[in-house]
Amino acid sequence: MNGLRQFKAKAIIFDKDGTLIDFDSMWGGWALYLAGQLQLVSGLDVRDALCHAMGYDQHNRKVLAGGRLASRPMAQLREITRDVMQSLGLTRETAEQAVEDAWCIPDPVMLAKPLTDMRALFSRLYKLGIKVGIATADDRAPTQAMIEAFDLGDYISAMVCGDDGLNSKPSPDMVLALCERMQVNPSHTMVIGDTASDMKMARAAGAGLAVGVLSGVSTARDLVSYADALLESVDELHTYLTGLADDTSSLTSSDLDPDFAF
Repeated sequence: MNGLRQFKAKAIIFDKDGTLIDFDSMWGGWALYLAGQLQLVSGLDVRDALCHAMGYDQHNRKVLAGGRLASRPMAQLREITRDVMQSLGLTRETAEQAVEDAWCIPDPVMLAKPLTDMRALFSRLYKLGIKVGIATADDRAPTQAMIEAFDLGDYISAMVCGDDGLNSKPSPDMVLALCERMQVNPSHTMVIGDTASDMKMARAAGAGLAVGVLSGVSTARDLVSYADALLESVDELHTYLTGLADDTSSLTSSDLDPDFAF
């Protein structure tokens, strides 16, 4: 990460899956497993229709950027699943029952493969006085389970989740809510995510920096129009933080560089 300019953020808001946690390990097989469960309870071959509706490429085993699986909260994914079952000929009531019988969620701990040493990263942010927020489309219970499993609770100032009742990404609501709770102006906040929805959310909220990572569902082409900077993964933030720590004495809380890039 050559030429990274110093940017003294007061808070960094992270997306979870695809940014902190490997997305395909967590969600890649979920659509296929759910399709199998639905076939068991309904007798219908739903795999192709469900994967298409969710935005999952079966051949390449890849969640598609811009697909529903990449950004929709669980409640909406459940509605999509019901609609798929109805499209295959079931009544609404029968479709609802099939989804109820088959529904499952990925294990938030066993399937969580970190894309960096999250505890080391968050503790460094804490020591530098930079607040940490989480903005995820996943529900609160599995998100909290992941945080507890990796012993991150002491370092996270606030989080908003897909079932918290806020408008989903790319609405600015998650970022605005987190900034209010952390008492940080959005313009002093860096938002890091792996989808265009994350970047659009950051821009709509007036975040100081929208930083895309290429560790999730998106390519550089998907993100470049919306991101102020691109990283291969959040692991590169360790280099950024080393630079901040080395030069802390020359920075003040107002030394924010909107031209952060590399």
